[in-house]
Amino acid sequence: MAQLIPTTVVGSYPQPDWLVDREQLRSRLPPRVRAREIWRIPDPYLEQAQDDATLLAIHDMERAGVDIISDGEMRRESYSNRFATALDGFNIEHPGTALDRTGHPNPVPRVVGPVRRTRPVEVCDLEFLRRNTDRRIKITVPGPFTVTQQAQNEYYPDDRSLALAVAAAINDEIKDLFAAGADVVQIDEPYLQARPDQARAYGVEAINQALDGVAGTTALHMCFGYAAIVHDRPGQYAFLPELNACAARQISIEAAQPNLDLAVLRALPDKTVILGVLNLGDDQVETPQVVADRIRAALRWIAPERLIIAPDCGMKYLPRQVAFAKLQAMVEGARIVREELA
Repeated sequence: MAQLIPTTVVGSYPQPDWLVDREQLRSRLPPRVRAREIWRIPDPYLEQAQDDATLLAIHDMERAGVDIISDGEMRRESYSNRFATALDGFNIEHPGTALDRTGHPNPVPRVVGPVRRTRPVEVCDLEFLRRNTDRRIKITVPGPFTVTQQAQNEYYPDDRSLALAVAAAINDEIKDLFAAGADVVQIDEPYLQARPDQARAYGVEAINQALDGVAGTTALHMCFGYAAIVHDRPGQYAFLPELNACAARQISIEAAQPNLDLAVLRALPDKTVILGVLNLGDDQVETPQVVADRIRAALRWIAPERLIIAPDCGMKYLPRQVAFAKLQAMVEGARIVREELA
């Protein structure tokens, strides 16, 4: 019998200070092209160091009691650039510019030819995770709409055409990730919220293309941006009910920091909801009772069988001890509510 109200993570976990320059990471927009300068470890030893950091992340999530864990995204400079910069058709050596969701310009790949995936990108990451835990595991890939918004299109006739090409590449990657042992593959699509008009034009179409023919459990994460970077944050989603028509089985949303009106969960009647119950804009650790209260508030609008609990977003910008304590509180809060339901 499946665990009622299981816990999971959105993806990232804090990278150790010995692995990356965390001050530099926090002082800039998330990189869309490569950012080799954030790594403290020389190239000949970097992969080994990333392996060790991944083991730390796995161990922390297991110790905290999280049911469905990730690799912590220890090998990534950002949630999107590890995959996007590995695609053919993207020129990352001579980048273009696009406005980030904060409204500031950020170097981005230039699309100069047909976008194609020529090799698996994250499969080795997934295999390493699978070898080193008995928990259920998830891995994330950037979504086609978001990758399109984080590029300068100089090849395709319009952004929709680019998004569908990116979606085909993501589709190949997702199928390989499930073949390698993933229990859940999550698409990260924060720009659906940031650019709702464009999202309505072709966002769901691109997502469904990315998930076409995929048999495993898929999730889609949409948030208001990293709390450490995006400070001007609305209290409600500009694009959410539309996702009930997408092919992802689970929809992951940020709810704790924006104090989201959870009546919006009624707009997703066909989905399992991954509910953010940890405010990542505040280093103060929630008590388990606060987490339990947030879960109870959601249960006014959604059946417990359709609810999964998570942090609001990726945790990479938090101090590691804070992230770990928040995960512990999340797990304990979910346990409290499970016992009440039982």
